[in-house]
Amino acid sequence: MAAIESDPRTDDFAEDLLDPRESMRPLPRFTQYPLTLLTGKPLAGQKPLSWWSPTFHLVSAVFSMAVGIALSCTGLSLSGAWLLLFLPGWAATLHGMRNLRMMIFHQCAHSNMYRRRRPDGIIGRAISSTLIIQNFARYSREHVSDHHAAHHMTMRDPTVQAFLVSLDVHPGMTRRQMWRRLLGKLFSPRFHFAFAVARSRSFWNASAPSEKAGALGLYVGLGAVTVATGTWEYLVLAWLVPLVPLFQVSNTLRLCVKHTFPAPGTEVKRGKEYFGSLTNAIFLGDAAPDRSLPPVRRAAGWLRWGSRMAFVHAPTRYLVLTGDTVVHDFHHRYPATRQWADYLFARQQDADRGSPGWPPYKEAWGLVAAINLVFDSLSVADPEEFDVNRLGEVSKRELFAAFDD
Repeated sequence: MAAIESDPRTDDFAEDLLDPRESMRPLPRFTQYPLTLLTGKPLAGQKPLSWWSPTFHLVSAVFSMAVGIALSCTGLSLSGAWLLLFLPGWAATLHGMRNLRMMIFHQCAHSNMYRRRRPDGIIGRAISSTLIIQNFARYSREHVSDHHAAHHMTMRDPTVQAFLVSLDVHPGMTRRQMWRRLLGKLFSPRFHFAFAVARSRSFWNASAPSEKAGALGLYVGLGAVTVATGTWEYLVLAWLVPLVPLFQVSNTLRLCVKHTFPAPGTEVKRGKEYFGSLTNAIFLGDAAPDRSLPPVRRAAGWLRWGSRMAFVHAPTRYLVLTGDTVVHDFHHRYPATRQWADYLFARQQDADRGSPGWPPYKEAWGLVAAINLVFDSLSVADPEEFDVNRLGEVSKRELFAAFDD
């Protein structure tokens, strides 16, 4: 089973399909927490991980980058077959970068990392200076005012602008056309160059003096050292490759699963029913093979299941849907919750309680299914409401900033 998903125009999901995560319950106990982390969904009744905390997520993200850089530098130093270390090196570095951006930076923008404005601001500005992303103050302001609350998934929302401007996909296009446009962008040097320029401009424009000083100190210093020592290739291959093209591929794929577009003709665009309908969880995994299958078919099923979990879903979770992005719906219901660091279990517990006051949670299984869900919702969205030519009327945000999610 690849997915459990809704029609983008309804809230009805296929109830008769077995939850892929629950199908994994017969597997050995020692595999269950790793499977929870991979899929993004705990088993019913599974106990939370008590050691997850804001500090744990921050330290693990930085540690992941350090390990990744060390692996890449080791591969480059030893050359030959050791160059294969670039693969895990780039992966670990990218994973740390994306967790800093999508989880730590995001929570700091809500003043919800340590729930103290000054330390959250210092961490947020340090991350923007390191990753060269939209400056912290502007991101915080636009994210809270234009992405949350009344402007969510309207033309003022940066997410909507990124679809219409950066990806150049619009209502009326077919799913196939949108996929073709997306894949073309991901492999386009022109797109990546424009994305990198946009990141730099959105960082520099009105950023705090401390952010500018941090970025200049870091990158001018690194550049000077690597040129002086003749090791510039270490900077380019171990740091800039994950920071620019790989980061931007991950960013773009993540954008495509964040939120569905409101159905055409939706008159009431407020309230928990409406806002809860625009975000769903994205879980990763396939249903485990049925134990009642004949031995040969069961063995083939387990081989396929293991291959897809290891080579499709695990890379997606590690490189694209990092951190709490798999349960972004929980964040939009409770953006200031103290439970954010324990995101997987906090969402499951809320779902088990029926998420009081909110509509039932929705979920898609698999990255492709989740992207299809969003593309289908945009395909049938109101073309007048989401007309890119109206952007100048409703938003003062520069178009270059639309590259940031």
